[in-house]
Amino acid sequence: MQTNFSLAALAVPGMQEAEKILRTCVHCGFCTATCPTYLELGDELDSPRGRIYLIKSMFEQNAPASEEVATHIDRCLTCLSCMTTCPSGVDYMHLIDKARVHVEETYWRPWHQRLPRYLLAQLLPYPRRFAALLPFARMARPLAPLMAKIPKIGQTLAAMLTLAPKEAPPKATFKGPALLIPKGVKRGRVALLGGCAQKALAPNINDAAVRVLALLGYEVVLPRGEGCCGALVQHMGDESTAREQARKLVNAIWDEHEEAELEAVIITASGCGTSIKDYGHLLAGDQAYAARAATVAGLAKDISEFLADKDLAAKIPTGQVVAYHSACSMQHGQKITEAPKTILKKLGFVVRDVPEGHICCGSAGTYNMLQPEISGRLRARKTKNIARLRPHMVATGNLGCISQISLGFDERGEKTPVVHTVELVEWALGGEKPKALVGIRSL
Repeated sequence: MQTNFSLAALAVPGMQEAEKILRTCVHCGFCTATCPTYLELGDELDSPRGRIYLIKSMFEQNAPASEEVATHIDRCLTCLSCMTTCPSGVDYMHLIDKARVHVEETYWRPWHQRLPRYLLAQLLPYPRRFAALLPFARMARPLAPLMAKIPKIGQTLAAMLTLAPKEAPPKATFKGPALLIPKGVKRGRVALLGGCAQKALAPNINDAAVRVLALLGYEVVLPRGEGCCGALVQHMGDESTAREQARKLVNAIWDEHEEAELEAVIITASGCGTSIKDYGHLLAGDQAYAARAATVAGLAKDISEFLADKDLAAKIPTGQVVAYHSACSMQHGQKITEAPKTILKKLGFVVRDVPEGHICCGSAGTYNMLQPEISGRLRARKTKNIARLRPHMVATGNLGCISQISLGFDERGEKTPVVHTVELVEWALGGEKPKALVGIRSL
C-alpha cells in the first residue's frame, strides 16, 4: 500500500512502525473472508482492509480520530483471524493497537461509552475488587431485561449482568504467593499465573493445572506480586497502564526466575498468553525492562503447549465426544492449533473440530459487554455450529470463551457443558471431575 506520511507525522512516536505495517498491505481483501464483523455486518469499513484505510488516512494527516473511525475501530474484536489469512504478513495486531491508543488520546467519547470502559478497567484487572462485586451482580442478574431498556447504556449494563455467574464461584484450593512441591520425583520448576478475572470467576481452572503439573513432577510457583498482564486495558487503548501492569508482572516473574530458574511460565488463559508473549514488543523501548520482558515472553507457554510432549495416560474410561473450540488468542494469536486436540485424543476423548472454527465466538475480552449486539450474533453463530456436532461437552483454553459459549447454550435452552481443556486432562488422569460435568447422566 502506498503511503503519504509527512515528516511531521512520521516524527510522532510509533508512526514509523505504523507506516511500515501499512505499506505491507496489498489491498487483496483475503482478510474480509475471515473477519467476523465483516461477515456479520457486510460493511467494508468493518473489515481489516477497511479499518486499515481509515487508520492510514488518520495517521498520514496526524488527525484526531473521528466518531466514524472510533466506531469501526471499536467494532474490531482483535481476533487476529485476518493475520492468519493474510498472504502478505500484515502486522494488523500492532497496527490496531496503535490506532486504539490514538483514538483514546484524540477522541472524546460520549459518557455512555466512557463510563462502562472506566468501570471495566477499574474492576476486571483487580481480582479482589471484582470478586467483591460478583455477589451483587448475581443478585441483579434477573434485572438485565429491565436494564436493557435504559437509553444509550442499557444494552451494555444488561450484557454485564447477563454474563455474571448464576452461582458463587468455587473457592481456590491453591492461593498465591506459594511454592507447591510435588510428592514424587521433581522434574522441573515452573511458574503458574493466576490471571485476574479468572482468579475471581474460575479458580478451579488453575487448581486443575496445579494438580496436573504436580502429578507430572513439577514444582509450581504462584508468584508474589503478580497482577494483570495488561491485555484488558491495552485493548481499550490505554497503553500507558498496560505497560505499567506488564512491568509489574515482569518483576514478579523475574524475582522467581532469579531465585531458581524457571523452565516455563504457564498460562491457562490464552488471551493473557498472547499478550505476555508480546512483552518483548510492548516494552522494547524501555531500556530498564526490554531484556527482562523478552526473557519472560520467551518463557511463556500455554498449559496445552507445555503438556503437548509430556507422557500422559488416561486412568479412567473416557471416550466422550468433545467439541474443541480454539480461542482466537490461541489459534490466531499464538498459532497453537493442534496441541490441545492432540492431548485430548491421547487421553481417549473423541475430538471434533467446530465448523467455522476460525470465526470468533464474540467474547474477545470486554467486547461482549462493550459491543453486545455484534457479540450476541457471533455467540449464536458459534453455539449453532457447535450444536451441529452433538458433543457431550465443549473444551477450550480461555475463560472468556467458556463464559460466552455457556451463555450461548443457555440462550438455546441446551445444557451442553463448557470446560477448560486442563480440567479434562486432570479428570482423565484420575483427578477431580470438572464441576460443569457433575450431575450430567451421560457423563
